[in-house]
Order: sequence, then structure tokens, then C-alpha cells
Amino acid sequence: MDFRLTDDQRALRSGVRELLTGRFGREVLRAAVDGEGRLDRGLWRELGRAGLFALRLPERDGGAGLGMPEAVLAFEEAGRVLLPGPLVATHLAAGLVEGAADGATVVTCAGQLGSLIQHLEDADATVGLAADGSLRLLEAGDPAPVRSLDPLTPLHRLDHPPRPAAFGPVLGTAVLLTAAEQLGSAVRSTEEAVRHAKDRVQFGQPIGAFQAVKHLCAQMLVRTEVARAAVYAAAVGEDLTEIVGAKLLADEAAVRGARDCLQVFGGTGFTWEADVHLHLKRSLLRAQMWLATAQAEEIQAQALAGRPVGP
Repeated sequence: MDFRLTDDQRALRSGVRELLTGRFGREVLRAAVDGEGRLDRGLWRELGRAGLFALRLPERDGGAGLGMPEAVLAFEEAGRVLLPGPLVATHLAAGLVEGAADGATVVTCAGQLGSLIQHLEDADATVGLAADGSLRLLEAGDPAPVRSLDPLTPLHRLDHPPRPAAFGPVLGTAVLLTAAEQLGSAVRSTEEAVRHAKDRVQFGQPIGAFQAVKHLCAQMLVRTEVARAAVYAAAVGEDLTEIVGAKLLADEAAVRGARDCLQVFGGTGFTWEADVHLHLKRSLLRAQMWLATAQAEEIQAQALAGRPVGP
């Protein structure tokens, strides 16, 4: 099987990167941090017009009619720039909630973080996964705000969180797109570590010349590329077991990559002004989204024991 990107897929990735680089650069990122993660509705509508939420929606329904591989490429770019917002939930709801496909409606999802729900104040609609794994509209009620690990992801605690849903195609899609975001974050952490290792000079030479720093950067690259292979393969096959494995590898690449990047940066990486801590906080939060690490490991264990995965 050939996993190389087609010309159209490379063009899609380049287009999404160009859009996000132009509309969500570092200054906008830091402004979003100062604004406590509130969404830019203008940017959200622009993402909708660009087709981010309707990528997999059939053309007859006004979508792009593309597949999971293309969606993974787009969400990888979103993770790379730490784009805030309930991107996955709105993408899932594109065919269910009016206005979600074109970015006119922001949709959040209950149950993706247990009793916590993200971006509730910015959301126009709330969905949840039913016991059979299907997506349905919900009433969020009046949950209380809680302090979030990630300054770009405001959270509220639900009084009555939905019951766990069956692990089927809808949840599998959410897990895989979140893994793609984690992959993008891992890529960015690796790039930033290498850049800093080249630029930072100590004892008369770049710190990248020191063996310990070389090893950190090399390990980051290996974890990132292993995760990339797993995420891309899962996007092509859409096998639920492979999706779970891809999420585990992407979580590891993103979380450990951000931690290693902090080590390469040294003391400056721990400051509020550096962006490294933002990748670490988001990756730690994403690792618990839709399918927490312990749940993913249990599903993998069941698959290894020959038990079926899915509803």
C-alpha cells in the first residue's frame, strides 16, 4: 500500500498551513492566551469557508466529499499552530447541526472529557454521543466553570455528564482527528527544539553540538515520525484498533516531545513568554480527550487477546 501523499493532498496541506499561518500567527496566539481562550468568530467562519468542517461531508450536502486522510492532514496543521476551539466536535456535527459545516455555528461536545465540556460559552450548540455511538443534540444546562490546565481551552463541569458511548465509527473519527492534532503539536515541538539548538550558543558553539541535546532532538523526531506513520495508516484503513494505537503513539509524541523541547530550551522554556509550555498543556489535555490513555490501553489489550473492538 502506498502511503505517499498525492499532489492534491499536498496542496490541501499547504493551503491549510498558509491560511493558519496568516490568520493565527504567534501574535494572535498570544492574544488568544491573554483573552482566556475565547474564540475568534471571524476566524471560525473563515475556517468554515475554507472547508475545514465540511471536508468529509458529501458534495450533495454541500461538503468537499473528501476522506479521512485529507481531514487528518488538515487537523494536523491545526494542532501545529495550537488552534483553539472545539474543532473536532464541529467537524463531527457538520451534517447534523445547521451552520456547523460553514463555520456559522460553533458546536461543542459533552462527554469528550468525562464530566468536563470545553468552550461552552462560545458554543451555539452542544452534542453528545449516545450509548449506541451516534451523535445527538443535547442541552448542556448551566454547568460551573472550572480552571483549565490549558489557557486556550476554557472548561465547565457538567452536572449530569453523558454515559460512556460505544466505541464505533463516530468516536473513532473523533479519536483519530485528535491524534492528528497531537501529531501536529509534536511536529512543532520538534521544529522549535531543533531551531533553538541551532541558535542558542554556549561555550562558544551551538548547544545542538552537545551530545545530550542531539539525543533529545533525535528521540523527538523518531517518536514524531512513528506517530505520523500510525496516524496516516489509521486514516487510510479506518480500523478502530489501529486508530486507538495511533492515538497512544501521538499522545506520547506530543507530551514527551513538549517536555523534551522544554529541556532543550532550558530555563527560558519554563517562562510564560515561551510557547513551549502551551504545547505541553494542550497535549496533556488532548491525551484525555475522547479516549483517555487507560481506556485506549485497555482496548489495545482486548484486541491483542483476540476480542473484537467496536460496538
